[in-house]
Amino acid sequence: MSNNRFQVEHRYLELPDSFYSRVQPSPLSEPRIVCFNHALASDMGFHVRDENDWAAVGAGAELLDGMEPVAMKYTGHQFGMYNPELGDGRGLLLWETVGPDGTRWDWHLKGAGTTPYSRFGDGRAVLRSTIREYLCSEAMHGLGIPTTRALFMISARNPVRRESIETAASLMRVARSHIRFGHFEFAAHHEGPDALKTLLEHVISLHFPHLISLPEEQRYARWFEEVVERTAKLIANWQAIGFCHGVMNSDNMSITGDTFDYGPFAFLDDFDAGFICNHSDHEGRYAYNRQPQMGHTNCRYLANALLPVMGEDSVRLGLKRYESAYNEHFKHRMLAKLGLEAEDETDLTLIMDTFSLLHEHRVDYTRFFRGLSSLHKQGTAPVRDLFTDRSVADEWLERYEARLQKESRAHDEREYAMRRVNPKYILRNYLAQQVILEAQNGDYGPMKELLRVLEKPFDEQPEYEKYAALPPDWGKHLNISCSS
Repeated sequence: MSNNRFQVEHRYLELPDSFYSRVQPSPLSEPRIVCFNHALASDMGFHVRDENDWAAVGAGAELLDGMEPVAMKYTGHQFGMYNPELGDGRGLLLWETVGPDGTRWDWHLKGAGTTPYSRFGDGRAVLRSTIREYLCSEAMHGLGIPTTRALFMISARNPVRRESIETAASLMRVARSHIRFGHFEFAAHHEGPDALKTLLEHVISLHFPHLISLPEEQRYARWFEEVVERTAKLIANWQAIGFCHGVMNSDNMSITGDTFDYGPFAFLDDFDAGFICNHSDHEGRYAYNRQPQMGHTNCRYLANALLPVMGEDSVRLGLKRYESAYNEHFKHRMLAKLGLEAEDETDLTLIMDTFSLLHEHRVDYTRFFRGLSSLHKQGTAPVRDLFTDRSVADEWLERYEARLQKESRAHDEREYAMRRVNPKYILRNYLAQQVILEAQNGDYGPMKELLRVLEKPFDEQPEYEKYAALPPDWGKHLNISCSS
């Protein structure tokens, strides 16, 4: 590897030592590179001639010169209950790099073995969950939604006990930052105002440098408002694309507004507003239609943690920004999906009625909007055929056509723009499951092919048409567990 195009840093280690523990990774046996993200590596400032050279690093058997692994300490609210025992239980921050374009990257090895925060866990990740995170983080990037990324992953021979005996794997996850809302909860509830202020200044200096010159009170208030806005916009993006996170605990919320900690996630198939993708979520706390509310709840947890160093009025004012930011961005996204530019007072009603229609008739979410994106090129069949009762579709389409009469763009121009926001390809859970089964038999070709498709989700890609098919009955609404 040539590293002369990026700079190595360890800025996280500038925080008080209570925020981390130094831990050496526990090596895995017989590691094998499964996938290496060469395009991402290039963006980060280096090139790899032989990706197999990275197997030992991914296995925790070798550290590059300058790597100083630490497990982060944080806390957080899990399913509404505060848990003071949290931290990196199976992952290690190896170093931070700054690429040639100035972008910061944390390198985090996930599945590196036990840490002081593992509690009763074994510190390992298994092949199926590692593949799912690799696929989904890259799928989200392809969709233009802020996310952590997957640099590379390895498989290994070590047996790992979950519901059954599985094999170990590890993922080199990279992100702008691995600091979570839970870091601030830890500082506020256990370390005191000085540590909280130190953490706050650290995050602002690295990730919100445009705020540095403001007076302290204004700097903190504006920072919190921006975090709230980023969180609201992220979840509006999830809702618009039909993505369910599954575990929106406050320790899984990124301070930079990225999708973080992929576990039991799902992209919607037949639309169900109350869909729960995590079979451990018995109360439906993180159901699809509750994600906007849960985003606000997590911002409220963060707000409470900031009270020792911020005025209550500033915190309340910043928190109020969530609802308006969410509503503005969600409406903007949905109007783009419907191809509507001209302002009309009936548009919000149309949007909500469309969601009700999709829910009542269990229409495939992605195929519906993709069908609308070529309505005047391919006709109404791709939309009508999604409905058991075609007359219901006809009634909605008539209303939609009447609304389009108020638009000034030509059909071709509008539908081209719609196809840039309405994907043809998403990571349906059944596709991920098929890839995992092949990988467990030693064949990673299907995984790599699916990754190629997901890199360009808005393109037609006729050679990969099968990946845009409706899911089989067994593949709809799969529930995924937290175990990984």
